[in-house]
Amino acid sequence: MALPEHVKKSWVDIQKKYDVPVNAIGVKIDSKDAATLKVWKDEGIDKFVKH
Repeated sequence: MALPEHVKKSWVDIQKKYDVPVNAIGVKIDSKDAATLKVWKDEGIDKFVKH
């Protein structure tokens, strides 16, 4: 199931501020949270990690 576009845009904007994977509200994603990390990667949010 794809994320609604407004959620994805918001998540991308938030992710651009962090150098670690964060969820859509800016909280670091636990490395054990495979489901959220999968969505994070599948939706392409991983490309927006701050470097």
